Amino acid sequence: MAKTTETVDAGTGDVFRDLGCADAAERKLRVQLAMRVNEIIKDKRLTQAETAALFGIPQPHVSELKHYKLNRFSSERLLHFMTQLDRDVEIVIRPRDAAHPTGQLSVLFAV
Repeated sequence: MAKTTETVDAGTGDVFRDLGCADAAERKLRVQLAMRVNEIIKDKRLTQAETAALFGIPQPHVSELKHYKLNRFSSERLLHFMTQLDRDVEIVIRPRDAAHPTGQLSVLFAV
């Protein structure tokens, strides 16, 4: 019986880029924002119904957000949800880091 050898390719650390998504940076940004929105909702102990009323969206959409089904949520909308959760949002634009071939998007959260 012949042995088979499998090779494993190292990932880049960005699953959407590794999967070949054309909008990988946008998807990654939306996931990062949704993670923080969901964390704040949990910390505030809001129910899905309370969250829906706060955001002005139907409760099933809150369920989608909770389960990271983000097709209906733009980055802008997720940022708006942050402000509705009593968070300030600040966007900083600076020169590109020389270590990267192109500009990078990142999300930093202050406590």
